[in-house]
Amino acid sequence: NQACHHCHVDASPIRTEIMTKETVDHLLEFLSQSKVQAVDLTGGAPELNPHFRYFVERIRQMGIKVMVRCNLTVIFEPGMEDLPAFYKRHDIELVCSLPCYLEDNVDEQRGRGVYQKSIDALRTLNAIGYGQENSGLFLHLVYNPVGTSLPPGQEELEADYMRELKARFGIVFNSLYTITNMPIKRFGDFLKRRGLYQHYMNTLVQNFNVQTLNGVMCRSLVSIDWEGNIYDCDFNRMLEMHTFDQPMKVWDLIPEDLIGENILVGNHC
Repeated sequence: NQACHHCHVDASPIRTEIMTKETVDHLLEFLSQSKVQAVDLTGGAPELNPHFRYFVERIRQMGIKVMVRCNLTVIFEPGMEDLPAFYKRHDIELVCSLPCYLEDNVDEQRGRGVYQKSIDALRTLNAIGYGQENSGLFLHLVYNPVGTSLPPGQEELEADYMRELKARFGIVFNSLYTITNMPIKRFGDFLKRRGLYQHYMNTLVQNFNVQTLNGVMCRSLVSIDWEGNIYDCDFNRMLEMHTFDQPMKVWDLIPEDLIGENILVGNHC
């Protein structure tokens, strides 16, 4: 790693594993010693972690940027009604999953009614300034394809999303991110069961973009799981490929220990 500028934290509130207050406090101590510029909170719906607000407030007090991977529908969960105002008050950058701008596609992938809830959530966020020009409140959407297809060009698809959501619902947002499915874990098992693994790997190799190398996340980011273990990226975390090639907790090191450390790589890279 060249330096640790970005910290990706999986609070995992919707699985049985939940990041504890003790681990949160260890992370805050690590951040206070570091030059980390942004903390990216994820975990399905990180807002459901009981320590989410405490964590965000303390991070922002340090002057560190906070990004939240929001599934949009979480703001309609009981007790979450104040989330939009909380996001705005702490200037949180939102990265929200919306698999498609068409209702049938989203509900087929995520479940009946998810699309309409997502649209309602985007309207709520727009109403308080998110995604609006010059508001400083950033709202990004995320697209990833289903199956073995690669996503279309990001700029082209972003223009489609912006046009359709604006025309249909008056919704605006700042940018769209497209994500390629990694052949690991459940998706990797799916490919192997259907005899498509090697075909998909060949597709990835044939579409490799050397211009991405300077910006790949592992060069300046660390990923931290709900127990406080450190990894070079999100995908290594899913594969339990630990930084230092062994389990290492945040409280067992200082940020400088990461500088110059080798980055573990695998076929998914």
